Amino acid sequence: MNLLPCVLLLASLSPSAQQPTIPPPDTQQQVDKPLPPFNDLLHDVERNEKSDEAKRRDYTYHVHTEQQELDSNSNPKKTTITDSESLTIDGVRVDRVTARNGKPLTPDEAKKESERIDKEVAKDKERREKHEAKDQPTDSRGDDVLTVSRILELGSFTNPRRVTLDNRLTIVADYAGDPHAKTRNRFETMFRDLVGTVWIDEQDHTLAQAQGHFLNDFKIGGGLVADIHKGSSFSARFAKINDDAWLPVTFEGQGKIRVLLVAGFSGHVRLTMSDYRKFHATATIIPSNRLIGPDGQPLPNQPPPEPATNQQISNPNPPPTSTPKL
Repeated sequence: MNLLPCVLLLASLSPSAQQPTIPPPDTQQQVDKPLPPFNDLLHDVERNEKSDEAKRRDYTYHVHTEQQELDSNSNPKKTTITDSESLTIDGVRVDRVTARNGKPLTPDEAKKESERIDKEVAKDKERREKHEAKDQPTDSRGDDVLTVSRILELGSFTNPRRVTLDNRLTIVADYAGDPHAKTRNRFETMFRDLVGTVWIDEQDHTLAQAQGHFLNDFKIGGGLVADIHKGSSFSARFAKINDDAWLPVTFEGQGKIRVLLVAGFSGHVRLTMSDYRKFHATATIIPSNRLIGPDGQPLPNQPPPEPATNQQISNPNPPPTSTPKL
């Protein structure tokens, strides 16, 4: 799926999502001016999302994931932390794991991770090429593309209003799926049970934030294709990177979701995207294996160990240094 509907699908009402601020008096006049036609604005967003997605292929960045599993009483049971390097290979976006729970991968683990990435890229390319042979539009991974026009047929946006978000004029609207809308494929059905809110940057006509949650349990293929539990929720934030493109900076989810037995979680998950670096297809990418801290920023590189001196080499077990008497 393309970025806009994915965010509508994976968006939440979690308290961590940044809320709009009250505009200062000097911008109140701008806030009160007439709103543009919202449906036209959505079509602009769709075009700009495609442009930003193309620019995103030129970036590599860190993904810091903290996943907390809960027991049957909603108490924390297990926390897993993963650091990954997100990059584009043969047109497919992949996240290459570089560390788990603060420890870099061993050579054997890194080899297995490379093999996993190779299989993932090959599978997604094959799926994409099959759809293209049938003139069926897909994203870079071969997933169905859901257009704004189709989203408007599956639900509706209401209560558009103008606020400020990060000191930028932003247009907000609420979304609610239509439970009686006719769907064309299994994934469209998810949008009928989705409610949420979108924030659109008015100057750049692009998605700045989204939230949403599911009203009912939802399964495809008996839960093998997709299994979403009632109340599961997501949120996403985007920011303008290098004054170039709006790219993801945070993603947070809560509840229980599984898609294709591959992606999913049960409990709470938070992703922080940072350390954006731009490259071109003709450039050589030098991987960055730095770990990411809880604030989403790369941890300082550790200095290399000092070389051993001749005395240390000749006497690997020196006697303990005596403690001076006070």
